[in-house]
Amino acid sequence: MSLQDDLTAVRRNLNELVRSVERLERDVARQGPAASGPVGREGMVTVPDTPYDSSLWTDSDDEGLGARDRRAP
Repeated sequence: MSLQDDLTAVRRNLNELVRSVERLERDVARQGPAASGPVGREGMVTVPDTPYDSSLWTDSDDEGLGARDRRAP
């Protein structure tokens, strides 16, 4: 594939993405504000910057790595 073919494909995909986003925006606008869920500060959760208490993780396993006292087969 030549560079020109790649650029044409990128432009075509970008145009399709723009059309899809515009269609989605129209659909959401047509459904009204209730469709977008809670909007505003009441839907926000503040996550503190302070580290979590390490005792929260005492009995947990490392996800994807399995239990600490077992080996993989």
